[in-house]
This record gives sequence, structure tokens and C-alpha cells, in this order.
Amino acid sequence: MTTTSLVNFETLIPEDRLDNLVRQWILDDIPTFDVGGLVVGTADKQATLWMKSPGVLAGRPFVDAVFRVLNCRITWNDTVAVEGKYLEASGSNKLALATISGPVNKLLQGERTALNTLSRCSGVATASQQAAKVAASFNWKGFTAGTRKTTPGGFRLVEKYGLLVGGVATHRLDLSQMVMLKDNHIWSAGSITQAVTLARRAAGFSQKIEVECQTKEQAREAARAGADICMLDNFAPEQLKADARDLKAEFPHLLIEASGGITVDTMAEYLSEHVDILSQGKLTQGYSCLDFSLKIVH
Repeated sequence: MTTTSLVNFETLIPEDRLDNLVRQWILDDIPTFDVGGLVVGTADKQATLWMKSPGVLAGRPFVDAVFRVLNCRITWNDTVAVEGKYLEASGSNKLALATISGPVNKLLQGERTALNTLSRCSGVATASQQAAKVAASFNWKGFTAGTRKTTPGGFRLVEKYGLLVGGVATHRLDLSQMVMLKDNHIWSAGSITQAVTLARRAAGFSQKIEVECQTKEQAREAARAGADICMLDNFAPEQLKADARDLKAEFPHLLIEASGGITVDTMAEYLSEHVDILSQGKLTQGYSCLDFSLKIVH
């Protein structure tokens, strides 16, 4: 459910999974020679991680993993660097988040990978917190959610984590987590009923099935066929609310999701007691990155 309260998600991803992920990132960044590393040498140095623009801090586990893999030591300023907290940082009022120490070539090998990850994860969390606050201001009880419009590969984990830290739901993490039958599935299967029936045979009782619907009649067919969730896609706000009310009256246990072009600026128009989920692709496909830097201490 939409919430703006802080929850510690830092242990959600196993360390081995994180370490394997960032090893690949570092390999991608240094496919052959590290000439800059040769220039700076291997003497032990200390660096400060700075936050230079305002927003929600998110991504500490990924930064930890980057420097853990590189055998560097990171110490967070836990009074400032609170995961999930909106921090008022700026160029003239930058915030020291952490101190990292280790061989200087290793510090710089991890610099850009750590900063890129932190910048993007914090951007997703900032946009997500804004959406969560809009929902909370209307005392809406449903779920604000992202979508599967994420960066391909391992970076989707960063963006999905940022959604959680920002206070919204991840939606499905991948194709295997939940069944979503969209227009292409329906056309290929022949009908909504046929698509849902076959999906249920494969998914069994352990997965929910969602169907993307363009009309209330399509949603009725999906519900009768056994769908758990109906996405009312690209509905005008007033039509959405009226159709969601009618569907809930007929199918009380059906979950209703609203999606399609909804943004933080327009989401209030779609909130309704009959709508359970409101998803926004822009939370992971239109966020602004935050500004961080890593500076070696002279």
C-alpha cells in the first residue's frame, strides 16, 4: 500500500547477488587497460561521497557492493545518509554522505559505477516519493506502482529497489513473477477467455493473472474467465471511476488497476475507492537523476 514512512530495504537483496551484479558492471567499465589507475597508483587514500542536489537518497546497498568488491572500506554518515529520506542538498550546501578508503586506483575504478547507480536509484525514489505523497494527501488506500518499463539487464533491480525506497509498489519484477495478458496475447490466443484459461493451466494457483482491458465488457469477460486483476488501460478519469465502480459491484474480489499516461501531475484525477492500483511508467522511464560526486581527500 502507498506509504511515505521509512522502511529499511537494505538487506532485501542478498550480498552475493549484489556482488555478482557489480562485478559485471566493473568488468564492463574496464574491459582492458586501466591507464588512469596506473597514473594514480595504489597508495591508500580516502575519498568523500558528496550529495549535491536535493532528493531522496536511495541505493546504498549498491554503493556498498561496488566498494566491497574492490576491497575498499566505506563508512556512511548515518546521521545524514538516511536511505529513503529527502535531503536538502545543493551545490552551495552539499552533504557529506560517506567516507571511502582503500587503494586510490580502486577508489577511482568504482567511482563512476557507484555514482551512476546512486544517481539513478535516488532519481526513481524521488519521483516515487512524490507520487506516494499525492496518494497519501487524498487518503487513498490503494497501491501506487511502477511498471516493467525499466532498464534491461541487471539495472532493473536498481530501479525496482528505488521504487520501494520511494514508498510505492514495484509491480511485477519480471515476466515470471506475475502473468499479464496484454492486447498481443489476446489477439494471438483468439479471445480473453481462451488466454486466461490457458494461462491458469500453466500458472496454477500460485500466480495472479492480470488482463489489460480497453473496455468494461473486456474486463467483465476477463473476470468471468478467472482473472485476478483487470487493468483499465488509457481510460479517461471519469470513465475509469464509473467502470471501476460497476466492476467492483459485480466482482467484489477483482483488483482494478488504472494505467496509461498517468503522471504525478495527473494522478489525483484517477484516484477512486474502486481503483486498487495506479501504475505509472514514468517512475522508471522519466525520472530526473540526482547529482553526486566522489572526491579524493588531499
